[in-house]
Amino acid sequence: MAELNWIPVKEGDETEYLEVAFGDDGHVYIRENTEPDNVVVTTDKNWDAFALGVKAGEFDHFVEGLE
Repeated sequence: MAELNWIPVKEGDETEYLEVAFGDDGHVYIRENTEPDNVVVTTDKNWDAFALGVKAGEFDHFVEGLE
């Protein structure tokens, strides 16, 4: 895998969090910081659809009751 710039996705001082990297190959890479060798890969197109869905509130039911 090419060298990727991993971006931590976390709030505050969390010790376990997701990391996302955008490859030059048109793929988006997602991993947990505690298991960096276990990487999920998707396409830019799928990532954009997911991000738009989050922005539109399509996944709000997954976080109901969480603070």
